[in-house]
Amino acid sequence: MISDKLKLDDIDKQIISIVQEEPNMTHTEIAERVNRSQPTIGMRIKKLEQSGILQFQPGINFKKVDLFLATVEVNTKEPERLMEMAKFCPFMLNAFRVSGDHNVCIMLTSSKLEKIDAIINYHFRNRPEVQNVSMELVTDIAKDLILPIDFDSENHNPNEEHGCGELCKYKKANEAGLAQFY
Repeated sequence: MISDKLKLDDIDKQIISIVQEEPNMTHTEIAERVNRSQPTIGMRIKKLEQSGILQFQPGINFKKVDLFLATVEVNTKEPERLMEMAKFCPFMLNAFRVSGDHNVCIMLTSSKLEKIDAIINYHFRNRPEVQNVSMELVTDIAKDLILPIDFDSENHNPNEEHGCGELCKYKKANEAGLAQFY
């Protein structure tokens, strides 16, 4: 079971469930719902946060905004390169190593579909180490999906020749020695 693997007791599971449903609930309100004291709840939440099990992530709720959200699945000989790139690219929300027909899945966003297409062409389709690229646009989301967004992406005008151009955070990170690949 998930709770066994994470070493969670029933109180921790209740706290996490309540916080997921109502993230703005106070410790006192949570304490009343689980029949524990407020200091106990505060300590448990702090312990769960320090262990990395419970996190409060600010971001944009993609279920409620009018932005393009795409998943890009890539089969590449150098998956580490794409994983590293996702740390810096303002259009890439996250990247995942996956099994199956593709070995990397990347989530991209922009207010303009043309920008997503240009990023895909520059970073994936034009690379000799990339064997296959598949893009899907998300057309509906069942539950709230909160993801951090880099508003700097709106300042970038990517193209197939130069990528994000001189504002590219991945290129700058590489020049500063923060990125492993270029």
